[in-house]
Amino acid sequence: MSELNQQIGEDLKNAMRAKDANALMVLRALKSSIKYAAIEKGGADAELDEVEILAVIRKQIKQRQDSVEEYKKGGRDELVEKESAEIVVLEKYLPAALGEEEVNAMIEASIAEVGATSRKEMGAVMKVLQEKIAGRADNKTLSQGVMQRLS
Repeated sequence: MSELNQQIGEDLKNAMRAKDANALMVLRALKSSIKYAAIEKGGADAELDEVEILAVIRKQIKQRQDSVEEYKKGGRDELVEKESAEIVVLEKYLPAALGEEEVNAMIEASIAEVGATSRKEMGAVMKVLQEKIAGRADNKTLSQGVMQRLS
């Protein structure tokens, strides 16, 4: 079992002991999503590695961010607060985000590594870049940065 998965399990137990309903609900949903992704990957006995678990966590955060936007449009402030609190619980499992300068340096290095000169090669650059970044920066930010440099 991966270290991150063990940490989530421990935090789930601690949330039960502390009677933290919000964290308990979020962590149960996260554990369920991780197990579901593992089953999709390779059957009932499959387990996800750290990178795959981080992808599940990011997906959960993205879903909640989308919900926050919709709730704001609908004027549902109580639901915005609820979803925002859930995002905070999930974000503590993500690795530290990279700064703008670090991201820009990695974008430049990836473009040089691939030898890209036009937007046609953006896919190859993004593939190399995503391996280097390993989820420490938002893909939207990365693609915008690559697009600016290749235009």
